[in-house]
Amino acid sequence: MVTGGAGYIGSHTALALAEAGYRPIVYDNLSHGHRWAVQWGPLIEGDLSDGEKLVATIREFDISAVLHFASFIFVGESMTDPGKYFANNVGGTLSLLEAVRTTGVKHLVFSSTAATYGMPEIVPITEDAPKEPINTYGDSKLMAEKLLYWYDQIFAIRSVALRYFNAAGADAEGRIGEAHDPETHLIPLILDAVAGRRSHIGVYGTDYPTPDGTAIRDYIHVSDLAEAHVKALEYLIAGGASTAVNLGTGTGYSVEEVIASVERITARPVPKRYEARRPGDPPSLVANADRGAKLLDWKPRQSDIDTIVRSAWHWHQSRAHG
Repeated sequence: MVTGGAGYIGSHTALALAEAGYRPIVYDNLSHGHRWAVQWGPLIEGDLSDGEKLVATIREFDISAVLHFASFIFVGESMTDPGKYFANNVGGTLSLLEAVRTTGVKHLVFSSTAATYGMPEIVPITEDAPKEPINTYGDSKLMAEKLLYWYDQIFAIRSVALRYFNAAGADAEGRIGEAHDPETHLIPLILDAVAGRRSHIGVYGTDYPTPDGTAIRDYIHVSDLAEAHVKALEYLIAGGASTAVNLGTGTGYSVEEVIASVERITARPVPKRYEARRPGDPPSLVANADRGAKLLDWKPRQSDIDTIVRSAWHWHQSRAHG
C-alpha cells in the first residue's frame, strides 16, 4: 500500500514498484494528489484519519508492506497553520501505525525529510547529525520518526525513514511529473519563468559563503528516489533492522548553477531578480549518502543537474500541451 501515491514522489514510487514486480495499492484522499498520476494499480480514496478504512483496505488487498508518503509539505504554511501539519503528519502517521499494528503488517518505508536536521553545523550531513528542526513541517516529520521508533520497540514493526534532500525531475518517458499547487520548488519555478508562466524567478541571497554567493542544495532525481524506496522495502523484507537513511547525491548545486543548467537545456534566458536572503535558509545543504550506498545498495543514476532539468523540462512542455 502506497499512502499518498497520487502525489509527486508517491506516484513515481508506485511506478518503480510496478516495474519491480509489486502491485502498488494507492491510498490517497486527493487533497494534493492527482487521479491521473495513479496508473499502476487501484486507487482507494481515503484519509489517514479513517482508521477503519485503512484496516479494511489492508485486509481487502492482503497488504504485505506500507510505503507512507501522505503528508503536507509546505514549509511556509506549516508555520502559519501548525495544527494542520501536526494533525495530518503526526496524527495521520499514528492512525496508519495503529492500522498496521492491528492487521499484522511488519514492514513500513517512511517518507521523511532533511528538514529534520534544521541548520546543520557540518556539511555533508550524516544521519547521526543533531535533529533540530527550525519549522513545524520538519518537526512533524521528526515526531513521526519517533512514532516509528516506538512501534518498532513495542510491536516489532520495522521501518526505514528516508530523509530526502531536494527531489526534482520527472519520469524520463513523461508519464508523470511534478504538479504542486502552489509550486514552491526551485526547478519548476525556473521553468515556469522560462515558459512565460511567471515574470521572473527570485534569487534569494547572493552573499552566502559559497563560490558564487547563492545557496547550495543537493538535488536528487525523483526516479532515483523512487528506486531507493524499492531498495528500502527489499532491505526490510530481507530482515533488515529499522533505520534512517539520507537520500541525496553528496553533490550540491547553487541556485546560479541550476539557472545555468536551465538555460543550457532550454536554450532560453531565465528572467531573474536578486532578493535579500530568506530567514532560516542555510548556505548549504548536502547529504552524506554513504549509508544508502552501503545498506541499501543504492546509488543515484539520473541525478546530475542537466539530466534532472531535461526530464523536468520535457514534463513541463508536455503539460503545457495537455
